Amino acid sequence: MIIDPLENPRAVAVPENPGFGLIYTNRMFTQHFTPECGWHDARIQAFGPLPLHPVAQVLHIGLDIFEGTKAYRRPDGHLNLFRIDRNMARLNRSASRLGMPQIDPDTHIGQIEALVRLEHEWVPRLPGCSLYIRPVIISTEETLEVRVGRKFLHYIFLSPVGPYFPMGFNPVSVYISHEYVRAVRGGTGEAKTTANYAGTVHVAEQVRHLGYEQVLWLDAIERRYVEEVGAMNIMFVRDGKHIITPTLSGSILHGITRESVLQLGPDLGYTVSEEKIDVDEMLDDIEKGRITEAFGVGTAAVVAPVGKFGYKGKEYRINDEQTGPVAQHLFTTLTDIQFGRAPDPYGWVRQIKVD
Repeated sequence: MIIDPLENPRAVAVPENPGFGLIYTNRMFTQHFTPECGWHDARIQAFGPLPLHPVAQVLHIGLDIFEGTKAYRRPDGHLNLFRIDRNMARLNRSASRLGMPQIDPDTHIGQIEALVRLEHEWVPRLPGCSLYIRPVIISTEETLEVRVGRKFLHYIFLSPVGPYFPMGFNPVSVYISHEYVRAVRGGTGEAKTTANYAGTVHVAEQVRHLGYEQVLWLDAIERRYVEEVGAMNIMFVRDGKHIITPTLSGSILHGITRESVLQLGPDLGYTVSEEKIDVDEMLDDIEKGRITEAFGVGTAAVVAPVGKFGYKGKEYRINDEQTGPVAQHLFTTLTDIQFGRAPDPYGWVRQIKVD
């Protein structure tokens, strides 16, 4: 891998409230793929615009995938990556679904570590902040043909971030969409490709005008079963002690935080299950007090409590719109492991030593 020298690098500047995805570090990683050479020309270079032909496939048939993970500042000043092996497995699963070449996981993790180590001063030391890591693969082949690509660009950039939601770890309001859907079984819902998100932004804007912050998506076939909330997996707590989440159906993303909660929950004293969750039964359980909490889980927010749902003109409030004890317990435990404030009995953390 080649590391280019930086000319006139910007001074490291991370404000107390960096927002989410508003600031970028000095460097990025790139490499290219062709059938003749495979992945090649791995390089860490100055962060900046990408040269892209107007006929590149990514611009016309959307051949692109991405991942999202983070680097966390430990109390000793070194850094933690969290379950990055699972992110790499998911990236390759997404690549397979879109007919893209695989990337060797160990090589990719090494590339991320090298980039983060060079940019370690950008990892915030502020409470609740981290360095967001975004690997992307796009087809750069110059053709209008609708077919598998043959030339690809893989790049990684970094962004110091604060909490995903401006209000921090506080309950959000969620509108349940019964008209629009996010993904369908047999489609690309479980792949991390931008097409899955592009179709959600118009609906998200509509629900904001209704006074809600996120959208809960139902399955595309029966419009009956709960799937995801915003860009996160969704979970519910039944009777204060049992965590349930929708069964992976082929249209639901294989969330790393989701997987972690299912593994962590029993060790914290909760029972867990994956189920088909009927939306009407779920809302009835909320009204009758059987469901005591709901929250989204994902890399960006970790755990995002839900205060209320809106559905077909009616509102359903949960736990008096306050953060519940299970959500708080999971959030504290996960973030303590991620930031190195607590032991990691699961081998989830990969440490990066920095000077």
